[in-house]
Amino acid sequence: MKKKNAVNLVKTLMSTVAIWLCLISVNSFAVDEINTGFFSSTAIKGYDMFAYFTQDKAVKGNKKYQFEWKGAKWHFNSQKNLELFISSPGKYAPQYGGWCAYAVSQNTTANIQPDLFTVVNHKLYLNYNRQVNKKWLDNQAQYIKDADQYWPDVFTK
Repeated sequence: MKKKNAVNLVKTLMSTVAIWLCLISVNSFAVDEINTGFFSSTAIKGYDMFAYFTQDKAVKGNKKYQFEWKGAKWHFNSQKNLELFISSPGKYAPQYGGWCAYAVSQNTTANIQPDLFTVVNHKLYLNYNRQVNKKWLDNQAQYIKDADQYWPDVFTK
């Protein structure tokens, strides 16, 4: 009889935990304006944002060339790129704090894959995965308009 009660107790506890996990979403947690991932303080996964503009590709930055801005560490692959950022960070930082641009257009946030990007009107937009990036490219002007409407209020919902 005791074994049966113990099994029922475990089942009840597991059910309760499962329900709570279903009720909690990623957006329930505090999300920082700058995307650094859950276990990092490095923006855009350590990639040099200037390479998107100057080399038209994602290039990993170097911790040697690092600057802290808005509570995140930004990495660059050269002293020149670091100095350009320091001179005007708001001008060069990715849109929507480096969060997935498509996700922000849907009034939520998502992480990014650094090699999935577009530069539109001298602004850097990053996306979550290839499928999302393809969708983004199909109607990016509208998605930018939508995301601009939600940003930065996406964090207050």
